[in-house]
Amino acid sequence: MAKQLQERILQAASELFYSQGIKATGVEAIVKMAGTNKMTLYNYFPSKDDLVVAFLRKRDEEFRSWLVGRVNDKASEPKHKLLAIFDVIGEWLDIPEFRGCAFINAAAEFPLEGNPVHQVSTEFYDNFRCYMSDLAKQCGITSADSLALQLSLLVEGAIVSEQMKRHSCVVEQAKLAARILIESHIGNK
Repeated sequence: MAKQLQERILQAASELFYSQGIKATGVEAIVKMAGTNKMTLYNYFPSKDDLVVAFLRKRDEEFRSWLVGRVNDKASEPKHKLLAIFDVIGEWLDIPEFRGCAFINAAAEFPLEGNPVHQVSTEFYDNFRCYMSDLAKQCGITSADSLALQLSLLVEGAIVSEQMKRHSCVVEQAKLAARILIESHIGNK
C-alpha cells in the first residue's frame, strides 16, 4: 500500500513536471492530483528537489529502456542502430504529448552545474552518448566518442527544434546529417 502511494505521488509529479514545468508545479498540485497530503509526500520525498530527482531517474530508466528496445526492434547491425536512433526519436517527437526532453527542460530550469537536478540531467545525456559510442565502437570506429558527441548534438538539436516548432520534420534532416557523419567516420577508421 505504501509503495503504491509513493508511486502515485511520483506519477502525479511526473505528469505535472513534464506538462507544466518543474518550477511552475507546486507541491499542492501534486498532492491534489495524487489524492494525498503534503505530510505524506514529504514522508517519501523529503524535499521537492528529491521528488524532481526521483522523477528524472524514473524517466531515465523508462526512456532508455524504451529507446534501446525500439532501436533493437528496428535494426540488428550497429551502424543501422545508430541511424535507427533517429527513427525512434522521430516517433517520440510525433506523439501529441511531446513537450520536449524532460532532461533538457530540467537543466534549463536548474542551470547551476552543482544542482542535483542539473547533474541527473547531465548524467542522462552522458549515458546516451555512451550508448552511441558503444555502437560506434562495434562498427570499428576509432573516434567513437567524437562521433557519439556529434550524433547527440544532432538529436538534442532536433528535440529542441521540434519543441519550438511542432511537426517541423527536423529529425529527418538530423538523420541525413548523421548518415554523412557515420560514413565519414567509418571511412576514417
